[in-house]
Amino acid sequence: MKEHFQLTVADVFKRKHFEHAKVIAGEGGIHRIVKWVHVVEVTSIRNLLNGNELILSTGVAWKDHLGLFVSLVKELIENKAAGLCIEIGTYISEIPSEVIKLAEEHQFPIIVFQQEVPFVEITQDLHSTIINQQYQKISDLENYSQSLNKRLLTIETYEDILQFIFSALDLQIIFRLKDQDHEFVPEIGRNEQISIINKLEKSKKQPCEWIASSPIFLFGQEYAELYIYSEDIPVSEYDLLILDRTATALAQHLLRDLYVEEKKRVEEFEWLHGWLEGEHSLEDIQEYLIENGIKTKTNDATVLITKLISFKDKLSQDVTYLKLLFRSVFEQNGFAVIFVEKRNEITFILLNNRPKKNLKERIKRAIDSIQESEFIKKQSSAKLIIAAGKFIQAFDDIHKSYQTAKETLRIQQKMTNKQIYHFYEDLHLYRLISQMSKHTDLQELASEYLHPVIQYDQKYNGKLLETLKAYLECNGSKQETSNKLFIVRQTLYHRLQKLENLLGEDFMEHEKRVAIEFMLLVYDYLAASQPKKINQVL
Repeated sequence: MKEHFQLTVADVFKRKHFEHAKVIAGEGGIHRIVKWVHVVEVTSIRNLLNGNELILSTGVAWKDHLGLFVSLVKELIENKAAGLCIEIGTYISEIPSEVIKLAEEHQFPIIVFQQEVPFVEITQDLHSTIINQQYQKISDLENYSQSLNKRLLTIETYEDILQFIFSALDLQIIFRLKDQDHEFVPEIGRNEQISIINKLEKSKKQPCEWIASSPIFLFGQEYAELYIYSEDIPVSEYDLLILDRTATALAQHLLRDLYVEEKKRVEEFEWLHGWLEGEHSLEDIQEYLIENGIKTKTNDATVLITKLISFKDKLSQDVTYLKLLFRSVFEQNGFAVIFVEKRNEITFILLNNRPKKNLKERIKRAIDSIQESEFIKKQSSAKLIIAAGKFIQAFDDIHKSYQTAKETLRIQQKMTNKQIYHFYEDLHLYRLISQMSKHTDLQELASEYLHPVIQYDQKYNGKLLETLKAYLECNGSKQETSNKLFIVRQTLYHRLQKLENLLGEDFMEHEKRVAIEFMLLVYDYLAASQPKKINQVL
């Protein structure tokens, strides 16, 4: 610990008027700190002490009463007095052995003046020293605070603040951000760290004179904790004041860091969102990539939107891991990855760093790898949706890929068939249906073709719609259809006859067949988005 003068019993013993004084008991406690001096000539002083007072007395109040003398010394010990100075000769000729024994047991210093001394001059001298000492503490503390406040303007990391308090106190500094490991300044060996950490934990239950701590609160929550640890002597009041000032400075610095980080994150989100919306020039985009150390070998890119729909409370934790998983897998497949997060939806900008010839295959391989990962397999209560936009050949066309990725996501969420199309270019007729839905009453259009079949199924549970889909998918092969539906041929013939009656004998002719197949896709699309309404209409 850096030396900061504190008056002790040993220091008092070296001052004027103590030339003929002698320590007759409790010499092991002469390093006790003296904060004030009292002259006591009463038999009880319990309610008048705050601790660390040096008591001066002639013993007149208990000169002929051993019990009162012992009782007074016990009170002084219990109230943590610094020591007792007694003038020998005027009222007391010697100190009883019982008192000496008691003082020795508690390392409580008893000093005797072997001749008459002026108590007034002693108190004036010691009080002047104590007051000057306190003034020096205040002055040093003010200088420390001013220096620390100036440094806060230029300090870049909280480690600089930890180093600053260490320089001021020369004590072991321990700092811990919430849910993170302890940091030590100066750095010490792992075994020493573990030993101190154990002592810190014990001090939370049972206060220790060699350890002091100060919690750091941000937004009403404990964000970190700062400790000082003294191996040799108890932590002083000055140390505690320095600790408090430093904790306040750390809170200001950490709050500033959080503000800067959040502002930067918001600004980056706004910039990236602007890129997705087509608001930036090619030069601005290239400048952004250079500033962020993102190197690209081609101008090919695409946008991928993913949503993790979870029914658990740990969704934010899942999303964090999902971002790391996507970044790792896509980088392995030759893409530079930039992401924009909004609630439980993450938009990934994939910049190609390899030849274009297998661009789609690499994205598909990455998606398959993600879906086969242990993380996704364990998400039994979550659903992962992945939608890729069209491929573009210029970074300032990213907005085109983004818009088509959003369209892919919308269509995906409305498709009911088992096959999932991740790529916009694979949607084909669904893209047409999506566009038509904005301008045409698809329900009425689908009703013209499918209403009789759906109505029959609702009335007789005839499974004609299911049969129609399978028959068309098997290109009119009765054997394949019956196998696919797990029914005998006779049952299939009966159902096909019903379909001819409802749709017309020409329902398998080219143009009408194409129209019916298209309307079946429309029906699936509408059934996913408006299940109750479509059944009522159709």
